[in-house]
Amino acid sequence: MDSCKPEPKAPRYAIVLSGGGARAAYQVGVMRGVANVLRKDASNPFHIISGTSAGALNAVSLAVQAQRLRTAVHTLEYIWGNLDSSQVYRLDSRGLITSASNWAFSFLANRKRKTPVSLLDNEPLEDLLYRLLKFRRIQQNMEAGFLESLSVTASGYGSGDSVSFFQTLGEMENWQRPHRIGVRTELEIRHLLASTAIPTLFPSVKIGGEYYGDGAIRQLAPLSPAIRLGADRILAIGVSGSQTRRIHEEEPVYHPSLAQIIGHVLNSAFVDTLEADITTLRGYNDLLSKCGEAPVQPFRPIELLEISPSIDLNDIAQEYAHLLPRALKLFIRDTSASSLLSLLLFEQPYCHTLMDLGVRDAQARTQEIREFFRVPDTQSPDLSARNNHRDYAPDTADGTLQRKKSPVTD
Repeated sequence: MDSCKPEPKAPRYAIVLSGGGARAAYQVGVMRGVANVLRKDASNPFHIISGTSAGALNAVSLAVQAQRLRTAVHTLEYIWGNLDSSQVYRLDSRGLITSASNWAFSFLANRKRKTPVSLLDNEPLEDLLYRLLKFRRIQQNMEAGFLESLSVTASGYGSGDSVSFFQTLGEMENWQRPHRIGVRTELEIRHLLASTAIPTLFPSVKIGGEYYGDGAIRQLAPLSPAIRLGADRILAIGVSGSQTRRIHEEEPVYHPSLAQIIGHVLNSAFVDTLEADITTLRGYNDLLSKCGEAPVQPFRPIELLEISPSIDLNDIAQEYAHLLPRALKLFIRDTSASSLLSLLLFEQPYCHTLMDLGVRDAQARTQEIREFFRVPDTQSPDLSARNNHRDYAPDTADGTLQRKKSPVTD
């Protein structure tokens, strides 16, 4: 009898935020566009939040401020809208030269090192995260029902595995697949620092008995942690640096510089895997749609909404290349290293531009966002908050983040 049929289970929403250094500012603009579609007082709409690299910073901030989505977006707009490179890594030219020398020497020296080797010292970023993100709130918000799970992915340098550290209220146990592992834990700042440790540029982080770096490396399936944690509908926000760039025949071709090679490797890690995983998921969904109502264990259809930049972020980075700190300009000299430039340009004008682009791209997809969240057409989107990340600009002339101005409270 119909009355005996089980009630349909409410879908579990997830957001997947990929990595990409400074490009992750774009994700904040998209989230502003999403918040404008939902009610002003809406809490975090995602049961599952999954982030990698700089996307993990955005993910943790969403989880910390899960009581109200707009507050979480305000916090992220404040962070990204008032950044400069000095708050992410040290800019001392002498220190950079010393680091570069040690970094180059490490390729030649056949000995074990007790300290991580990197081109940049990201201690300022660690200090900033300590001030602005209160990790204890994650568990509090889970117990209050504002979210179920949070995942932060890092890459193990020893094992070569992509490790998703996750915190959840559910009964989910650790999982293991070829080069993909899920480890249940109580998330701390070290997990975030490990996930954001861009290879060769930022120092690795030791967790347990292994050193970890940027989670985008070896992450073959960025959507997997959210699906493992039970997602039925996924909003994936990519930060593709260049989707259409091609070398024209008339352009001169030169041997790639070291900066260009590093940028190419990092761009492949940050971009290609998410796009490939999205294509794979859509292929599974198409296959399952042809199977009718017959269950195909262990697969299930996953509704996907993917939003990525409509403009080449590498081209945008070139427009703001002059803002790059002089110490780094010595390393990134050629315009062909735009991929690396777009990762490291943690300067306010560039981040503001990416956030504005994210807002516009989300607004262009308003109807799709409505359908994804099942928002009734009678509810009008709120456009009054457009670009309001500028309202959080600090009073200080040097543009540094001031804790007294932060919307984050103890």
